[in-house]
Amino acid sequence: MMGHTHAMTGAIAWLGLAPTLAALPMVTESSRFIETGIMANALSPAEFIAGALVCAGAAMLPDLDHPSATIAQTFGPVTWLLSKAVCWVSGGHRGATHSLVFAVALGLGAHWLAGAYPIGRDILVVLLIGLALRAIGIGIPGNKMGSALVNVGLTAGLYAVFLSQGVGYAWLGMAVALGCLIHVLGDCMTERGCPVLWPMSVKFVLPWKIGIKTGKKFEQKILAPVLSVAIIGLLFLRLGPV
Repeated sequence: MMGHTHAMTGAIAWLGLAPTLAALPMVTESSRFIETGIMANALSPAEFIAGALVCAGAAMLPDLDHPSATIAQTFGPVTWLLSKAVCWVSGGHRGATHSLVFAVALGLGAHWLAGAYPIGRDILVVLLIGLALRAIGIGIPGNKMGSALVNVGLTAGLYAVFLSQGVGYAWLGMAVALGCLIHVLGDCMTERGCPVLWPMSVKFVLPWKIGIKTGKKFEQKILAPVLSVAIIGLLFLRLGPV
């Protein structure tokens, strides 16, 4: 799937699942989980929106193994070199990063970061918000520098709003893991599939004639508009007047 599809499905997953996850007794009533910072309480509207953006950005992370992907181009040579290294370590595109192991590892890492290093947590949140905005096409067509400035400005503005609203990030690990997992599930619906149970090499994939062909007409002309409508509908359902 293309970057904007991954980002939108990540946002949809969060908008659809986060309220249920936040209400689970195991993460709201157990003092052990409250002390470790996993969704201690139901999410505020600002946390709900912040989570959607973070999850959308996290849904791009598995493609760090692809030097030509959106995420590899987001922050210039830095992300490109990182992508080349990840590609080599993970065994190429749709290798280790497209698995349950990767999703769980990044989720646990983000959860640990959220509790142990607030500065590192904030940097991760800002990067994921910026990545989400880049993936859905926020910017100036044909103007890379202008698009980068718009992205930086909007990312900084959104983070400032979340800061002013007292957004907590106890849910960060869950959002990151969910975003990565949704990416993997999405790619399992394409013609190439993913090694979900890596290090096992078997790939989970729909039959080729059913699987979505990445970047083709269906994804761009049909799937993208449907996902956009789903996001708007979920936002209204979760945040609209009762």
